[in-house]
Amino acid sequence: MNLNLYNKNALVCGSTAGIGKATAIALAEEGAIVTLLARNEEKLQNVLTEMPYAEKHNYIIADFSNPMELQQKVSNYISKNHGFHILVNNTGGPAGGPVFDAKLEEFEKAFTQHLKCNHVLAQAVVPYMKDQGYGRIINVVSTSVKQPLDGLGVSNTIRGAVANWSKTLANELGQFGITVNNVLPGATGTERLTEIIKNKSAKTGKTEDEAANAMKQAVPAKRFAKPEELAYAITFLASECASYINGINLPVDGGRTKSL
Repeated sequence: MNLNLYNKNALVCGSTAGIGKATAIALAEEGAIVTLLARNEEKLQNVLTEMPYAEKHNYIIADFSNPMELQQKVSNYISKNHGFHILVNNTGGPAGGPVFDAKLEEFEKAFTQHLKCNHVLAQAVVPYMKDQGYGRIINVVSTSVKQPLDGLGVSNTIRGAVANWSKTLANELGQFGITVNNVLPGATGTERLTEIIKNKSAKTGKTEDEAANAMKQAVPAKRFAKPEELAYAITFLASECASYINGINLPVDGGRTKSL
């Protein structure tokens, strides 16, 4: 199967590490022209050096704590460069903890960084997608939209809001050749997973290796995902091959989620 993303422009958020970085590289390998988006310019420049045909790609420096500034920077970039056929919404998850103990500020911060930022980015890129008759919006969310995860109360809450926003947007934009889908990572070898393992270790008194092994045993595949395995699913959804897949939640979790 040839995904053939040549002449497709992609905007990949949170692309200096983990799933975002792996996705940017995977899209570039399929021929897409990729614009990285993150807040650290040095890390953005380092990722560019690792991408095939590095001279074709670019980056935007922006922080997900300020949605309107984010929207303005992306809109300015589009006006001076090009629009985007592909948007990958991806940013770090909220801190863990019981939902009952969460402060209101935690919900507000997570809602801003996830739903609000996803929304303003979609508003910035969709006009070009409509004009081209081709658009792919892929949101990296969490398996918690199917099955809430213990100890991730704020994340469970906000991820559910993002999933429903995404499904509603898919219904509205499908007629224009634009699809909107969610990829739901299971436990994936990223900095966030390292943080979760450390927290589990501290709470249970187990070593970090013991905490990690216990998490692996809950996965039928008995291992954690590689960021590249998420990136391949995202890249497929970004392609013409996935043109009739719209409004879905796709778990990439080694079979851990128990619901269908």
